[in-house]
Amino acid sequence: MTTFRLVESPLDPGTAIYDAVVKAGDPWLHEIRKGQVLRILDLEGNQAVDTLFYNLHNPEERYSAADTVRAQGALYLTAGTQLMSSEGRVMLTITADTCGRHDTLGGACSCESNVVRYALDKRPMHSCRDSFLHALAQYDGGLTKRDLTSNINFFMNVPVTPQGGLTFADGVSAPGKYVEMRAEMDVLCLISNCPQLNNPCNAYNPTPIRVLIWDAPHS
Repeated sequence: MTTFRLVESPLDPGTAIYDAVVKAGDPWLHEIRKGQVLRILDLEGNQAVDTLFYNLHNPEERYSAADTVRAQGALYLTAGTQLMSSEGRVMLTITADTCGRHDTLGGACSCESNVVRYALDKRPMHSCRDSFLHALAQYDGGLTKRDLTSNINFFMNVPVTPQGGLTFADGVSAPGKYVEMRAEMDVLCLISNCPQLNNPCNAYNPTPIRVLIWDAPHS
């Protein structure tokens, strides 16, 4: 399924309780409480943002690509998509999206995949898996490399071929595009702002992103 669903957000960045820029190649780890809204903004366009979510109180429950694809009946994420957990529960709902389509199959780059996809001399290059591990090493929550599972690639374009293969293509995002999610439970969000220099998803040029959080609206 390749349907794009574009929905703009009514939220004002000036009312966000958190607003930060994550440099290219850096990780970001933050708690998002139930009802809060997270926006990931692609500052310069076509930047891949590798993202994982965990139940804040029980990290063994985490984002599940398989359950999300099955629940939506679609391979790509867009406005209205519910991000499902490994326990079959809704973790977050995409409430706004000005990019329109995001990958949930391509996974995170690693030193091993850099060798397989590109060349042996690419092995030492920084990767999303390295960024994830760096963030977890500084987090006092007991998470380890065993907790790194299939991630979302926000803003990344990974078409599926008729034969069922994956291709890494030019991005479909642009400067200022964003995706916004409402947390349906307390979650821990782990991001690697992808440092990949070897495929066209980010025009071979990793760039910064902006992350914002709003509190849940008062009833």
